[in-house]
Amino acid sequence: MTDKASSPASANPYLVLGAAIVLPGSGHVVLGVPTRGLQFLFFMVILGWVTTKVAAPDVSFVGRHAGGFLIYALSILDAYKIARIRYTQWAHSDRRSDDGAAGGVEPHT
Repeated sequence: MTDKASSPASANPYLVLGAAIVLPGSGHVVLGVPTRGLQFLFFMVILGWVTTKVAAPDVSFVGRHAGGFLIYALSILDAYKIARIRYTQWAHSDRRSDDGAAGGVEPHT
């Protein structure tokens, strides 16, 4: 995963969240899983198109593209969740390695 000495600056959950909100799929690219972001983008376009064809003509813009907006929201949540899990695992493993190395307890002889 990541090296203990280097911090996961590219996997900062708030950076990933901001990227995912600004441009769909970019949060996954920042995380290093661009295929997952491309899949979300593909389904966003497909479901947006489908709801455009199915919706009544007097429905608002958001209503006509509701399928695309749904996948967009799920993409944001997914990218943030992955980043948050990775960041927490990194922080927890870093803390665990620091506790073991500098515990101050020596074995009894």
